[in-house]
Order: sequence, then C-alpha cells, then structure tokens
Amino acid sequence: MHQVTSHTREVSTLQRDFQVLDFGLTKDFFHLRMAACGGNDEAEWVQRLRAEGAVPRLEPENCPNGWATPPADKFMVRGPEYFSTRVKIPGGEYLLKPLGFDWIKGATKIGEVLNNPNSRIRKALDDEFPSAEKPFVWAFNLQVPSKDNYSAVAYFGALQPIPEGSLMDKFVKGDDAYRNSRLKLIANIVKGPWIVRKAVGEQAICILGRAVSCKYSVGENYIEVDVDIGASMVANAIVHLAFGYITTLTVDLAFLIESQIEPELPERILGAVRFSELNPNSARPIEPPSERSPTSVQSNVSTRWWQSIGQGLNNLRSHQGAHESSSAAVSPQVNGRIHDEDKIEETKNSCHRYLLFNCNWSCPTLHFEPRKLLTSSNKPIIFSVGKIWFTL
Repeated sequence: MHQVTSHTREVSTLQRDFQVLDFGLTKDFFHLRMAACGGNDEAEWVQRLRAEGAVPRLEPENCPNGWATPPADKFMVRGPEYFSTRVKIPGGEYLLKPLGFDWIKGATKIGEVLNNPNSRIRKALDDEFPSAEKPFVWAFNLQVPSKDNYSAVAYFGALQPIPEGSLMDKFVKGDDAYRNSRLKLIANIVKGPWIVRKAVGEQAICILGRAVSCKYSVGENYIEVDVDIGASMVANAIVHLAFGYITTLTVDLAFLIESQIEPELPERILGAVRFSELNPNSARPIEPPSERSPTSVQSNVSTRWWQSIGQGLNNLRSHQGAHESSSAAVSPQVNGRIHDEDKIEETKNSCHRYLLFNCNWSCPTLHFEPRKLLTSSNKPIIFSVGKIWFTL
C-alpha cells in the first residue's frame, strides 16, 4: 500500500491551492491585470488603489499613520502534521495580493462597502474592466465600536482563479455556518503599551464567527466580511481599551481559513495587513446608508453601556508600586472539551483577558495588577487594582 508522507501531503496541498478553476478565466488574465506588461511591477490601477486611501502604504518597518504588508513568517500556522504533532510553522507566501486599506468613518456603522458603487475599490474595478471579467476581491471590514463608526477595511485580490474544491472555493460558495466555523484571525500587537499587549497576548488567535458577529456579502467578483466588533461585549471592551492608545499601536492582522482535517494542511494565509499609529482624525468620512439597521442600533447601545462601565472604573486610582499580595493563582476551569492548543491558550488567558476586555482601562496612570483570578461556572472572579479588591 502506498504510504502518504508529510512531504506528499504538502506537495498535494500546494498543487490543490494553485490549480486553475474554470470561471472562463485563465492565468494569463490575472498576470496581465494584476501586473504590468513587460515586467514584475504592479499595474498602475493597483498602485493607485494602494495610494489613494486615507492613510498611505509604507514600509513595514516604518509606517506611522499608515499601513503595510507584514512578513508572512511573523504568523504561526498549523503545519503539515499538526493533528499528530501539534507543531506550527511560520506562514508561507500569501494566497492573495494586497489591494488597499481604508480608514473610514460614517454617521452610522459602515457595511457592504464593495456593494456600494461609489466605493473607490468598486469604481476602480468598474473603470479598469468595464466589459471584461474582474479580478476576485476579498474585503475584511473591521467595524470599530465608537460614536464616529470607524471602519478599518483591508482589501486583497486573487493572484489567480480560485482552485475548485479548495478551502477558498468552499468558503466563497459555503453558507454562513461554514464560514463562521472557519474564518480565523491572527492578531499581533507589534508595538504598544503593556496593558494592551497583555490583553491581546503575544499572538491572539480566534475564529471570527464564534467570537464576534460577521456578515458575509458575496458578489460576482468579490466577497466581503463585515466584522461587527460591537456585537460582542468582550471584543467591544478590548477594542475600547486599545482605541484609547491607537496613535501608539502597531498591529498585525492575518486572515486565513482554518484547516480542520489533515488533507487541508498546512494552513495558508489569505492575506495580512499592518496598520500603525493611526490617527482618528485621518479617517475619511463616507456617506451614510439610507437606513440604519437594527443591528447598528443594538451595537451602539452595547457600546454606550460598556463605555459607562469603563468610565466608572477609570475613576478608580491607585499609586504605582503597591505591595504584592501573596495569593496563590488558581487555574481557570472551563466547561467542555478543549480540542487543540489554540483553545488551550485561549482558555489559559481567559481570566486575565476577561478583566481587561470588560474594563476600559484607558487611564495611563492606572496601576493594574491582578492578584487572584478564580472562575468557573458557579464561582466569582476575584481581582484587585492596587490595594482595592473587587468581586465579579
């Protein structure tokens, strides 16, 4: 019997990812449109899209109030033998090419950007390919809960047609339940204050559809994921925490479709974006939609509620250098089975993150030192700020 080795699995996976799906397109189509003729330089329309956003595209090492494409090997993904060894490997070449980044705001929550004929990405594609097939675009719209309804939108284009039967193909054609169970985000705080780095962790990993609310819009030549951070109280609170330091933060975000069975390994990253030291005043205003959705109203109510809690807790002050309490840490207990180390890592930090996520610790002078964390299905969470103890 033929033995399948890890090398064979990896080669077959790469072949799967790069086979051509017949959408009436060819590789030549993408090479001609995604790159300039006669060389490896980017096409003029791609360069224009990258340059016309509210914040510029810069080099990853130095991109203040701008965006960049971080190195793929900064992200750890499931390797070819992950299910037997639990070994992760640095991410390989991205499957998608970066097209642009929008830092925008509106009178109401911004969604379905690519369905708007006035969106700059949509207009560029319509102008460049008025009668021809258009490159397939992926958009990830992070809706930041705030009174100004900020959105950070990363756009990526397919380097070549989506391989039939691949995870990308299944994701585009699948239902929302499938997408919610597969779309993974890897977040890394490259630079920022201690409290934000501690809240997020060295490299935070989550399945977006389980952590927050995602709306998927699929068109003839695009798929957009609107990530409603405000729909989750936990995510809402940590973003409020981070937003207070946004002008000092450098953040890497990678989007990928999780490999859940062995033939899908190793994982491949769709695309990634780095944004650094964003200035809220740089966000470009866009026209609001004609109607305000019930989800938007509910999100803003949640936002105001958590803001009020955060403001109340921010009134608590303690002096730097409070004496350490000698309390033994208790390992967090969770209901249900933990399947892999991604979930173990998430569980390990759940107590600490819960406190940070649910408190808007935006005061730079606040001295926050967890002393004892205790949580289960029926026990309180106990923690302290300085010498003041709290029970949740």
